[in-house]
Amino acid sequence: MITEFVHGYRYGISGLRWLVRPGLRLFVFVPILLNAAVFATGTWWLFGYLESLQRGINDWLPDWLDWLSWLIWPLAVVAVLILVWSTFTMIANLLGSPFNGLLAERVQRTLRPQVDFPDLSLAREIIRAPAAELAKLAYFALLAVPVLFVAVIPVINVLAPLAWVTYGSWLLALEYCDYPLSNLGLRLAQERRLLRQHRWLALGFGAGVMTMTLVPVLNLVAMPAAVIGASRLWSERLSGNNGDLY
Repeated sequence: MITEFVHGYRYGISGLRWLVRPGLRLFVFVPILLNAAVFATGTWWLFGYLESLQRGINDWLPDWLDWLSWLIWPLAVVAVLILVWSTFTMIANLLGSPFNGLLAERVQRTLRPQVDFPDLSLAREIIRAPAAELAKLAYFALLAVPVLFVAVIPVINVLAPLAWVTYGSWLLALEYCDYPLSNLGLRLAQERRLLRQHRWLALGFGAGVMTMTLVPVLNLVAMPAAVIGASRLWSERLSGNNGDLY
């Protein structure tokens, strides 16, 4: 379990080394520009929201429970950070999805040239990719419901940060593994089934990607690096395990 998680984490950040490879630069450069614009907007919004959140917590707590603010405030910040960065990551992916599919294909063809991949074009990806992203967004929204319940129910809401980290890791694993897997014709339900068979590997991968999205500067290159890492994960660990999913 721990070994699989660590392997997945390494794959999550392994794409950083591939960003400057010849043949990938065009598909890396455009997502980086999109990521920079989205995360700059997200950071500006987040600072303003956290300030109002702190005031809201102080106003919500009665005077005799003021001592609880030292516990509630850090937990709220962690939960909001993960939720906000996950949301803005999905927005960046929605905008960059046509390029991400092509980037995944380039990496897959490099690592597994013997596999017969369908020919992709930018025009086809511009039509197909946003619809796939919206389907993932609907699934992620549904999956967030039980996590939100954990966050608002007294006593068990102390587990909210752990719940959000787990949710965010799974979200990011499915988000980025979708690119190499959809290149093979797998649908979202089939992708979920495959990743559940390698749950700890997937969660480790998502945790690695989450680390990149939360580190300044690294978050600007997190999207293409994660696509490359997911393509490597499929090529080197998962490619022999999807035959029964068609």
